[in-house]
Amino acid sequence: LTVGIAWAPLPWRMLVGIALLYLAPALAARIVMALMPVTEGRILVGTRAFFTWWALANLQMLFCRLPILEELMRLIPGLYSLWLRLWGARIGRLTYWGAGLRILDRSFLQIGDDVVFGAAVRLNPHVMIRNERGEMELLLASIVVGDRAVVGGYSLLTTGTELAANECTRAFLISPPFSRWCEGKRVAKTDGPQ
Repeated sequence: LTVGIAWAPLPWRMLVGIALLYLAPALAARIVMALMPVTEGRILVGTRAFFTWWALANLQMLFCRLPILEELMRLIPGLYSLWLRLWGARIGRLTYWGAGLRILDRSFLQIGDDVVFGAAVRLNPHVMIRNERGEMELLLASIVVGDRAVVGGYSLLTTGTELAANECTRAFLISPPFSRWCEGKRVAKTDGPQ
């Protein structure tokens, strides 16, 4: 295969290179998650689950460091959502991804139908904390955005944030871990990590 690619015309070699750039990390992440599933919640640093998450995070690092790679995909309607699904995210139909959006932990997203993300929104399904014993822990939980929700520009949604269907957040919203937003207000959420 490698010899065949080396002898192929330049446009074909470029297409194969682009395909590998975008597909190999996503497929590797799916394989890692199939072999070593990561349970959401509190994960103690240094455990097997932590290193599995760490491997997944490193598979995404190229796209975090070079955001232009994702911006290029967002120029083609539907392509970015399709690519996120390849990582394991659940993305509904007709999602609009604003310019400058950044995502960490692509596998931990549940986005409904007809959702709009404003410019430079940050989706971060993990945070590091120190637990009551003084040990470092990773809090990992999917970000859930309901159907027809609108996320205001420059907002940060963190671990376990949930936006109700039809919710419209203000710009520059900072959502603490395990927050639930409904009718413009943060409401108590009882299913955070124990």
